Amino acid sequence: MMDFITVPVIISIITYGIYKLFELFVCRRERLSIIEKLSDNQFLSVPNSFSLPNYAQPRTAYGTLKGGCLLLGIGLGLLVGFVICATCIPDYFDKMNWIHKQTAAVIYGSCVLIFGGLGLLTAFIIELKLGKKKE
Repeated sequence: MMDFITVPVIISIITYGIYKLFELFVCRRERLSIIEKLSDNQFLSVPNSFSLPNYAQPRTAYGTLKGGCLLLGIGLGLLVGFVICATCIPDYFDKMNWIHKQTAAVIYGSCVLIFGGLGLLTAFIIELKLGKKKE
């Protein structure tokens, strides 16, 4: 049914894999060069010019907030999509023809993406406000 998309998807997956492999080796080389610079003791003479992150301080992770807002947005998108389909598409609960099914699929997909994105934006705004309160 969707045979036209398999070749570009496979090519893109292979290209992405090769890119990540090269990136892995380049990042390894960069990390080794940073470690060599640190071992040269050139940063000890200038205080606070270069320092590693302090992992002793607890960091607040907002992963659950992001996930919760995303799932809330997706659920709300599905609900809004159902309401739009039930009110705007004739014979939605009976037998639908192909055009009505495609329209319902577009409505559901767009509502899920829009409200999922709004959920992530809401999580971002909440993180910014909580970050400002801590400072």
